[in-house]
Amino acid sequence: MFLPTTAKECSSLGWHHLDVILVTGDTYIDSPFTGVAVIGKFLVKNGFRVGIIAQPDMNSDKDITRLGEPTLFWGVTSGAVDSMVSNYTALKKRRKNDDYTPGGINNRRPDRAVIAYTNLVKRYFKNTCPIVLGGIEASLRRICHYDFWSDTIRRSILFDAKADYLIYGMAESTILEFAKLLKERSLKESQLNKTLLSDIRGLCYISNTPPLLTTSNHLINSNYLTLPPYEVDHLINSNYLTLPPYEVDHLVNSSYLTLPPYEVVKHNKVKFAESFHIFYQNNDPLTAHGLIQKQDARYLIHNPPALYPDTQEMDNIAALDFERDLHPYYKQFGKVKALDTIQFSISTHRGCYGECNFCSIAIHEGRTVRWRSEDSILNEANSLTQHPDFKGIISDVGGPTANMYGFECEKKLQHGACPEKRCIFPTICKSLKPDHSKQISVLKKIRQIKGIRKVFVASGIRYDLIFSDKKHGNRYLEAIVKDHVSGQLKVAPEHTMPHLLELMGKSDSNSLLEFKKKFDTLSQISDKRQFLTYYLMAAHPGCTLSDMEQLKRFTREKLNMIPEQVQIFTPTPSSYSTLMYYTQTCPFSGNRLFVEKSVKGKEEQKKVITTKHKYIHIKKNLPLKTKKR
Repeated sequence: MFLPTTAKECSSLGWHHLDVILVTGDTYIDSPFTGVAVIGKFLVKNGFRVGIIAQPDMNSDKDITRLGEPTLFWGVTSGAVDSMVSNYTALKKRRKNDDYTPGGINNRRPDRAVIAYTNLVKRYFKNTCPIVLGGIEASLRRICHYDFWSDTIRRSILFDAKADYLIYGMAESTILEFAKLLKERSLKESQLNKTLLSDIRGLCYISNTPPLLTTSNHLINSNYLTLPPYEVDHLINSNYLTLPPYEVDHLVNSSYLTLPPYEVVKHNKVKFAESFHIFYQNNDPLTAHGLIQKQDARYLIHNPPALYPDTQEMDNIAALDFERDLHPYYKQFGKVKALDTIQFSISTHRGCYGECNFCSIAIHEGRTVRWRSEDSILNEANSLTQHPDFKGIISDVGGPTANMYGFECEKKLQHGACPEKRCIFPTICKSLKPDHSKQISVLKKIRQIKGIRKVFVASGIRYDLIFSDKKHGNRYLEAIVKDHVSGQLKVAPEHTMPHLLELMGKSDSNSLLEFKKKFDTLSQISDKRQFLTYYLMAAHPGCTLSDMEQLKRFTREKLNMIPEQVQIFTPTPSSYSTLMYYTQTCPFSGNRLFVEKSVKGKEEQKKVITTKHKYIHIKKNLPLKTKKR
């Protein structure tokens, strides 16, 4: 069943009103890869009536009013991508195409979509029920953040949108608890008890007054988290660290910490960095505190993150009845390119312990990997064979990183992520114990299902994890090369210069070369003409023109290729690399960084490596030549 998008569809279901209306910047594809479809179907499964308005017309009421007004709340999201990233390149040029819009033309998604859609709702529904923000744009902009497109520190998007609530992360458990609270109380936002809201994990809201504050000279409770060592003033004892003075003065009920206020962080880069450290370290559900940040005369109350779903909960979500197609109402407007990628793909897990500094997954999905059961995945694969459009090819079986399925650090599962070290950087932690056996098994069983001809792994893989798995790593790579590569396999080294890899949080280039050698050898043994696709990055903080010239030399001499998949770094909200870009300082060492901020300079960095005329004479191994300035 598709969720209704028109009054006629509601009537056909016998629904005379809707409890929830979801407004999205993407078109409506009913797929487990589409946020509003998952949230909508999940709420319907739990007894709520939900409709969707996709990409509403911003200049009239014809779309936003066609389902009427919900009885509980509006849910507003920009879609699968931050609207500013969707609408503009890293050089701030307007994008012409949009993979999530029928017809492919980028003419349906407004800038700062969650703000625009909130205003649209309020324009035609005065004193309406609560408006709740969600999705990636809201999630990564939930506290004061650096906005690349305006080159300013902006308030929480909850304040700028003038919405009522914000739900961050993957959101299923939070949205259900919130919906149940509204339904039980049958109250408007102004009547909701703030004490009840404080119990809902994954929720942000605005308060005119902060919760009851207490003061202390130091931390004495084992629940408190710490900042990285260089942020700490001194040790209290072998177990506890102090926070900077402005933190110590505002401890809240042993559960909340205060961030420096907006008026401070927008003018002080050091305080902004301190604020981000505290925010980042309080993202694990098992250890996180709630946060409070004063913004103008009011306060952002940021509850701790929702608990991660277990395998059964993941299976239940995956078992929702998805049509895996574009809704008929929107199909009349043209083809949607994104459907080609997600229609017959299978998501096996969530989260990523990679924690690359330029990536938002750790903040949005979490640093702990959770996975579905093998039976759940096989049931989904079997169901694909019954779809009328299925041709026997599964486009992808994976997640944020394909080969993180089925294993996690037991210490992290019990006690939360380590506050002062990462799982796979600079080396793979001994407690992680990578194990590819479960993914080998599930891929093999999918291949054996009648009606499935090919099963591809397109999510990209971490080769350092393969090498760390001494028992199953080689067997996994052999299976991938033999049966699961559709001509090209994605890997993302990003760069090869050691100082940049350290800033990015990526593994060294030696493991890349070892992986290429094994991949090429296994492809030859399998008698397959297939290649590696390398994702590389230009203009990351700390990267100079000389660094890109060295990368060019590496790709020509070591990889024997001219890169095509080269992106210019985009400072998206809530990542450490964006913090580096804004402050021009390494947040881990305190050292100053060169940051290329000019459009011309960024273009030059990319051109160095993508241009096809010879900068390097490989046969004679001549010194690198560059254009005269």
